[in-house]
Amino acid sequence: MRVIGVVDLLDGRAVHARAGRRDEYAPVEMAAGAAIPAGDPLALARRYVTHLGVPELYVADLDAILDPTSGQTPNGGLIASLASIGVPLWLDAAVWSVAHAQHALALGAARVVVGLETLPSCDVLDDICAGVGGDRVAFSLDLRDGKPVRDERGASRASGPDESAPQLASRAAVAGAGAVIVIDLARVGMGRGPDFELITRIRAAVPDLILLAGGGVRGPGDLARLAAGGCDGVLVATALHDGRLGAADVAAARQLNVTR
Repeated sequence: MRVIGVVDLLDGRAVHARAGRRDEYAPVEMAAGAAIPAGDPLALARRYVTHLGVPELYVADLDAILDPTSGQTPNGGLIASLASIGVPLWLDAAVWSVAHAQHALALGAARVVVGLETLPSCDVLDDICAGVGGDRVAFSLDLRDGKPVRDERGASRASGPDESAPQLASRAAVAGAGAVIVIDLARVGMGRGPDFELITRIRAAVPDLILLAGGGVRGPGDLARLAAGGCDGVLVATALHDGRLGAADVAAARQLNVTR
């Protein structure tokens, strides 16, 4: 199983995401004994890789996500520095065009994440997969309490009002994306555990894609259960910050066999 450490960037700092309430995010502070400056993204990423044995990173540029129409990557220099650490980096920077995807890859990302939250239409996902290669594209199935993320009017720019999470995952597979990431914002940082039943249904919908889950991981038991449900990997932040997952747990998780 893949264990991927999350670095959420806001105003140049690594912040602790909780329930998608981005105006309340505070700088990351690791558990006692982990000496890193609060909110230092590079120190956090190095802690993941060097001390906890995390082999991949997921970086979310929240400044870009909060202002997706700008087409900018406000934390571009910092992202390039994170990529230079030397492990594969999955980058979510509100990508919604081929040019923006190419820019994300040029910063050093191994895979570019295209999120439902900031995707104008599924046609754009088709174009991005064709433009940079679907094996380098991950579709982020952004949910809140199990439902696709909607704006304040109840609309979603890239999904119909009645489309389910498994249906959207299937559309991403048809578009050519090589991976689907299931992120429930309501669970992020809250220790509620993943939605295992939904993950199982999404795996059935996309049997051939890489499937990752993020949001609410509590400890080693959740990792084992996700692997048994067909999840290839997991995005983790809070459980690494507070010590519920340590180096031995990461090493053990990487040996788990994923049930397909």
